This record gives sequence, C-alpha cells and structure tokens, in this order.
Amino acid sequence: MKKSKKIIIILAFVVVTAVLLWMAQRLVMPKYQKGIIEGSMIEEYYGDKAPHEVVFIGDCEVYENISTVELYEKYGISSYIRGSAQQLTWQSYYLLEDTLRYEKPKVVVFNVLALKYNEPQSESYNRMSIDGMKWSSSKWNNIKASMTEDENMLEYIFPLLRYHSRWSSLTSDDFKYMFKKDLVTVNGYYMRCDVFAEMDFPPAPTLTDYTLGDNAMYYLEKMADLCEENGVKFVLIKAPTLYPYWYPEWDQQVQDFANSRGIDYINYIDIRDDIGLDMSQDTYDGGLHLNIYGAEKFADSLGEYLVANADLTDYRNDSEVNAMWEEKIQRYNDLREAQLLELEQYGELRSWGMNAVDN
Repeated sequence: MKKSKKIIIILAFVVVTAVLLWMAQRLVMPKYQKGIIEGSMIEEYYGDKAPHEVVFIGDCEVYENISTVELYEKYGISSYIRGSAQQLTWQSYYLLEDTLRYEKPKVVVFNVLALKYNEPQSESYNRMSIDGMKWSSSKWNNIKASMTEDENMLEYIFPLLRYHSRWSSLTSDDFKYMFKKDLVTVNGYYMRCDVFAEMDFPPAPTLTDYTLGDNAMYYLEKMADLCEENGVKFVLIKAPTLYPYWYPEWDQQVQDFANSRGIDYINYIDIRDDIGLDMSQDTYDGGLHLNIYGAEKFADSLGEYLVANADLTDYRNDSEVNAMWEEKIQRYNDLREAQLLELEQYGELRSWGMNAVDN
C-alpha cells in the first residue's frame, strides 16, 4: 500500500511539473500579436474550418500581395495563404507536406522569389516559419533542413530553452495571449491600407553566378512531385513587385523547369499593366509589397487565371461554406475600417507588422 502511494505521489509530481513547465513555455514564447505579427501566421491555418481548394505557399510576396477575400467575393474561390516572412523553398515544401495531411486542395501556387536562397538564413525567420507548425514528421524535417549553425533541435522541441531569457521582459500581452491569440490575417492575407508610392530602386547588383542553387531547386522538384502524386495542380508565380530583384537569368531557369514538368509559370512583373496596378497608389512601402488596393487587383488577375485553368467550386453557392466566409468578409472589412481610422487619426499605422525588407 505504501509503495502504491509513493508511486502515485511521484506520478503526480511528474504531471504537475510537466504542466508547470508547459505553462512557463507558453508564457515566455513570443506572442507575435503586435509589432512582429508575422510569427502568428503559420499556426492560424489549423483553426480555419473552411475547405481550401487553392493554397498559396511562399514568402511575403504571397501573404502581403493576394487578397483571399477578393478571390472569394469575385470568384467564389475558397483559398488560404500558408506564408511567412522569408519563407525558404524547403520550408514551403514541408508546409505543403503538412497541408496535405489535413486537406487536398485542387491547386497549389508557389511564389518563386525564395529560390534565390540556397542555404538557411536566419534563426528569427526560421522561428516565424516553423514554431507555429503542429508537430509531425514535416515539422521535424523542416527544422533539420532550416537550422543555422548556431541552432539545435532541442530548443525547437522545448522552446522554453530558447526563450527562457524573456522572463525579464514579459508584458501584459504575454499573459493575455498565453493560451489564445487574435487572428492577424484573413486566411493568411496580411492587410495594409496605407499608401506610399513605389520608389526608384538602385540598379540591380551584378552577380558572379546566376545559377539558382541545387538545394532550392531540389525542393522545388519535390514540391512538383508531391503535387503530382496527390493529383494537385502546381502553379508557379512571380509576384508583380520589382524588389528584391528577380533577375532575367533566374526567370529563364524557372521557365525551363516549368516547361520540363508541364507546369504553368506566370511572371506578373511582365504584366503589371494588364493587372491594372498603379504603383503610385497600390503599395504601402515604396513598392516592396502591395497594399489592399493592389492586393485586390492582383487577386482579380489570379482568380481569372484559376477559374479558367482549374475546376474550382464556387462556394458562394454553398450555404455552409458561404456562412464561414461571410464572417471572414466582415472581419476583413472591420480590419480595413480600423486601419483607415488609424490613418486618419495619426497619419500612419502603428504595430501592424515588421515590414521586413529582406523577405
């Protein structure tokens, strides 16, 4: 009897300790609710209950440039953007792999700018792409592929080891968002309503080698293979923004790859006028990313292509899904109204994202 009681006490101690450590970990992990909100984007996907026949994967050139609500309102396309800041090609592959664990979209669209990177870049960006993923072999392999020399797997498994030093800088928001966060996107789309016209960019630097890296192209191949195996149409795009530079030599390599695999590739830089973009009004940060006005125009063009080239459902005719999207549309409009009010009051938006230049 004494032995059984001792075992129960030990087990209770282990459970209580584990719960306390888990709570401490939840407390010290960054919440990404203000300022650098991009770290919240990946995990938001898991809470969305609507079906997604189109999934966009990539960096800021998808999550800032494509209005998912415009795609729905104009075409009835139910879509989601699984994007994150400086999302590398292998991170996009493992997010695609992860997505296919939950649903099978009809179309996956990948933005090719990330192909410029062939090696891991930054722990902070890695964290924003990976920490929000649910645990699976996809997350494990994503971490292994993405870690820089100074990172280690144990700190991804137990983020408390990485973020324990945040104890001294905790704020009320860390307690407020400890267990539940506010949504920072609308189906992966990050909204900006301010306007700052496209600037004159300096000349593109001359490179010693214009060959896209083997590692990046390997994961592009794997994405194409994975889509083919699952009967998903795979589409490549280059967003219509001019900076960071997209060299003609890179463009040709992607076009050659697309041709070899029978994949559609659309470079929207070449057809900015056809989209109707006015880069004196349709960007919020000097031409690096589109604002809501540009993102809606870009979505219009993408939607026209998608409807013409894929057998997509018009979910406006599905009462259950349409009800879900009506809630998203309301939140989209509320976000826009809040930003426009803030612009009117202060002349600028505050705490609406990191606006990372090197995405």
